[in-house]
Amino acid sequence: MPIDAARAVAAEPRTAEITWDHKDVQLYHLGLGAGVPATDPGELRYSLESRLHVLPSFATVAGGGMGGFGGLSSPGIDIDLAAVLHGAQTVQVHRAVPVTGRAVQTSKVAAVYDKGKAAVVVLRTEAADDDGPLWTNDAEIYVRGEGGFGGERGPSGRQAVIAVVPDRTVERHIREDQALLYRLSGDWNPLHADPEFAVKAGFDRPILHGLCTYGMTLKAVADTLLDGDVTRVRSYRTRFAGVVFPGETLRIRMWAGEGRVRVAVTVVERDDAPVLADTFVEHS
Repeated sequence: MPIDAARAVAAEPRTAEITWDHKDVQLYHLGLGAGVPATDPGELRYSLESRLHVLPSFATVAGGGMGGFGGLSSPGIDIDLAAVLHGAQTVQVHRAVPVTGRAVQTSKVAAVYDKGKAAVVVLRTEAADDDGPLWTNDAEIYVRGEGGFGGERGPSGRQAVIAVVPDRTVERHIREDQALLYRLSGDWNPLHADPEFAVKAGFDRPILHGLCTYGMTLKAVADTLLDGDVTRVRSYRTRFAGVVFPGETLRIRMWAGEGRVRVAVTVVERDDAPVLADTFVEHS
């Protein structure tokens, strides 16, 4: 069987040392559309090294790659990557991410769930430096055709649609070149740059990285409801519900609660087609 859940979860974690500096952080922020207007003091927190704060979603690219997905090559995991979808993402930060850092990153398969027609593999990546834990990433990978092995179904994570009017709604335009810039942070999948590859994958043109939309959304929440203070973010979870094309516009709806913001993200130009769902930002 392609997935041996027990073997995958029991496998020894993989460790690697990662480093980053202000240029990596600035490049990531610019890939999310930060820096406009260029002289806005709020934007300079993302673009100018002397004022730089690190958006916690940077943890998904720290070290210059998609290290959290290394678990797909763990013992017990033998799957066709063409059947893989990024289903959900959670980042939990244990303290503010430093502008310059060196950390040990540990990756493992935390769980494998049986959804019937598919399996969900939870890849967990934890990073720590000399001062202790920095962050924990959980990437939920949906693998079509690999369910039905009799395992636990796992949590649903689906939330009821909110009927009340959002507390805040903002729109964020995606530049035509945004995927080309974002991919320089480490996700080199040609689906986001090569038109011929995109057509073979079933799209009429390259699509934006889901984790770019993820980062853009967190930035919008921080700037709109957290006074731009990214250090207030404690955790951030989303479920990927649809694709975005460069040139489109995100509509980001926010419902503020005590220590929590619920978010829904849609595409304006496609009649509010859903992009991110079941999205929550926990904050101090």
